[in-house]
Amino acid sequence: MFRVKCLVMAASVGLAVLLGACAGRLPQGMLVPVAQSAEGTSRVQVLAATTRRRSAADPGEMFNGERAEETSYAAVTVSIPPDSARKTGEIQWPESLPGDPRRDFVTVSANYLDKQGLVSAVSATAKQTGRSKVLVFVHGFNNRFDDAVYRFAQIVHDAKAPGIPVLFTWPSRGELKLRAYTYDRESANYSRDAFEQLLATLAANPNVKEINIVAHSMGNWVTLEALRGMSIRGGKIGGKIKNVMLVAPDVDVDVFRTQIQRMGTARPRFALFVSQDDKALGLSQEIWGGVPRLGEINPAQEPYQSELKKENIEVFDLTKLKGNAHDRAFEDITDVLVMIKDRSE
Repeated sequence: MFRVKCLVMAASVGLAVLLGACAGRLPQGMLVPVAQSAEGTSRVQVLAATTRRRSAADPGEMFNGERAEETSYAAVTVSIPPDSARKTGEIQWPESLPGDPRRDFVTVSANYLDKQGLVSAVSATAKQTGRSKVLVFVHGFNNRFDDAVYRFAQIVHDAKAPGIPVLFTWPSRGELKLRAYTYDRESANYSRDAFEQLLATLAANPNVKEINIVAHSMGNWVTLEALRGMSIRGGKIGGKIKNVMLVAPDVDVDVFRTQIQRMGTARPRFALFVSQDDKALGLSQEIWGGVPRLGEINPAQEPYQSELKKENIEVFDLTKLKGNAHDRAFEDITDVLVMIKDRSE
């Protein structure tokens, strides 16, 4: 019993140290709109679909970490400080509310939508901007709703992503505790069908010509399971889903083999982003029985090299880049984009 308690304590401490990507955020939600504006700021509108329950306690939270019976929708516009006042790849969290748009990420507007409201917002953005691509982001463990919104806004801004940003956010508790980690995993399972339905809704929109997905950490489980479900139920994955980017996937490598094979050959292009020094995934490996996680493998070693080549999965090894291994794809986004560009030329 003592040994079990020690293992649980060690795992909890490890999670706190290794998965603290949201350090710096305020204890209350960030989604209360700020009227103040500043010169040189940028604005990113994030449309969201979520299986979280609507929050009644914190007006800046919008949705909490509990599971809802039905999918909800929202639109949040985030102001990002001038590039001269921030470091690319980072979210500049305010020290207190309201934040200062000259140096902090702040919320400009936050509105609840219904499903048709989300569809209309996607269509309106496509018509106004001439963009027909949608970029969908699925976050990982330890993310509140505002964490996910702000991280996605940062990715869109720093990567200069041309797609219409649509966030899928599942009920993560946003806590650094071992029991929160296991709760999050079950919430990811809980949300698979809802994500599949969101992809089907986006694909059915005539203003959307292409859908690309970026999944991070545990969000890869939601993504892979939803795509697997689509292939089972429909016989194939819709043609509008073109690219799937698996970033630091917290997924058992053996399970991934079965998922990708079940999707068949008529599937989107997959790109895998790994870091062999990802200690967070190393800890996850211990929690889940010692089988390597997909995001920490050495893609140059067998059997991974041959298997990934056979499945036509393009691999980007980020091990030598700077930053926290589990988040470096976003923190060192400039170098990652250069890697992708060099590979495509």
